[in-house]
Amino acid sequence: MTLPVAPEPHVPFADLPSADLVVDKLYAGGAKGNTGDDPMSKLIKGVGNQGGFRYAGSPAKGTVRLVVLYTSGEDVDWPDHLDVQTGTFTYYGDNKKPGQGLHETKRLGNALMRDAFKASHGTPAERANVPPFLLFEKSGTSGRSVRFRGLLAPGGPTMTSDEELAAIWRATGDKRFQNYRARFTVLDHNLIPRTWIQQLLDGGGPLGGDCPAVWRTWVESRVYRPLLAPSTTVIRSKANQLPDDPVGQAILEEIREYFRGREHDFEACAVAIWRLIAPSTGAVDVTRPSRDGGRDAVGIYVLGPVANPIAIDFALEAKCYATDSSVGVREVSRLISRLRHRNFGVLVTTSFFNKQVQDEVHEDAHPIALVCGRDIIDVLRQHGRTTVDSVREWLKQSFPHP
Repeated sequence: MTLPVAPEPHVPFADLPSADLVVDKLYAGGAKGNTGDDPMSKLIKGVGNQGGFRYAGSPAKGTVRLVVLYTSGEDVDWPDHLDVQTGTFTYYGDNKKPGQGLHETKRLGNALMRDAFKASHGTPAERANVPPFLLFEKSGTSGRSVRFRGLLAPGGPTMTSDEELAAIWRATGDKRFQNYRARFTVLDHNLIPRTWIQQLLDGGGPLGGDCPAVWRTWVESRVYRPLLAPSTTVIRSKANQLPDDPVGQAILEEIREYFRGREHDFEACAVAIWRLIAPSTGAVDVTRPSRDGGRDAVGIYVLGPVANPIAIDFALEAKCYATDSSVGVREVSRLISRLRHRNFGVLVTTSFFNKQVQDEVHEDAHPIALVCGRDIIDVLRQHGRTTVDSVREWLKQSFPHP
């Protein structure tokens, strides 16, 4: 007998106007079946009930006092992404179709981000004019409910200005256009008090009253205190290791079919995927199949300052399997035995890892990163490869058939 799942605790719709904002708390939408059910306009009065950018004030006049960023997490072409372990949030701007300039969108969201990121590198007085950004995400559980994901500051502690805000090109048909990819930091503060929200809406400035200490610190010194949430040990099911949407499934199948009959060539692709996941990866040697000894590639991961770095060794194996074939203990045991004096291992597969493999890696603390099919799709999307056509072109250009 399957027991019913208890509903998640939430803030009722009627209580939204007076509610504080708590990280990962659910805020209920209404039940009338119209736009009045939207909880955002009740939670933050005056910011509106539509769009990804919702704010109090005017971007054109430079008077924005508070910004709500709303993401559904469902737009595969513009894959907003929250990395809960590092506190980094990637958000795409509002110029999502050809025919207008980068900063000419109806809601002026891109212009707002341009000005905020520029001011974030200025003096404390200039940063004091940067509006706090509040991140909300569609809950995916019921109606119009939303989940509060945190207080955002533009940029991050380890990013260059180009990494923080980049204008990227996209194409619809044969028409090209630019949009922003922005990166924010979720600051380490669990509760945003209603009094501070009201102070911001009333034009009282961000630094008085109940201003969170992490925001004050960022304004005064541009020191980021990210909300870090290292993951607990999670054994992922098959479903959680494979893409759950048709486009993602089609992309994964495209990769597998591209290397069908020459699976050894997938090794170079696996290395490229690992570089996207771990950008500090240095030189990598893809070993020849006839003498690889169980290692598809060996490489180094670079740590430390540019002038005086250190390099740690790793071994990588790649398995271009169908999505109904799991990676088992035999494959992982071979990688473990080949590590020897290398610091860690990486296993990249287009399929999934069975439970026994995950149990062994976690319980015995083997230094092995397990990269499954869903991880591949997620990282490709984060780097702009969001369609089958774009991935096919990437494969042809990067790994041409001999």
